[in-house]
Amino acid sequence: MIERRAAPTLVVGLGCQKGCSVTTLRALLEQVLQAHGLESGQLLALASIDLKRNEPGLLQLAEQLALPLTCFSSSQLAPYAPRLSHRSPIAFEHSGCYGVAESAALALAELLSAGPAELLVPRQKCAQATLALATAR
Repeated sequence: MIERRAAPTLVVGLGCQKGCSVTTLRALLEQVLQAHGLESGQLLALASIDLKRNEPGLLQLAEQLALPLTCFSSSQLAPYAPRLSHRSPIAFEHSGCYGVAESAALALAELLSAGPAELLVPRQKCAQATLALATAR
């Protein structure tokens, strides 16, 4: 008998500098997906911190991918700090969160699946952005 399992929830957490372009964000996402044998069609949503709610590059990426963007406050992301692969004092100084991409990905994966999430791809970075992928069943 074949056991049927629900498709995993796969979400992208993103952090970026002010003014980071959609081109930069898309290139980082595509690089990460390719490196891990994943496709953009597997993604359910994007997540970030509420400080980036109106960041044009993030909004354009969500529009290009036709995915919702959910933003969390630093207090909503704080409980995820012990689970981060990297805790950045600089990120905390700017946002009140030790790791926006990983925390946001974990928070949204758990919100969408109502179950525990784990980082599928820990923080990846380029000069202007960070990205992490989280999954939950």
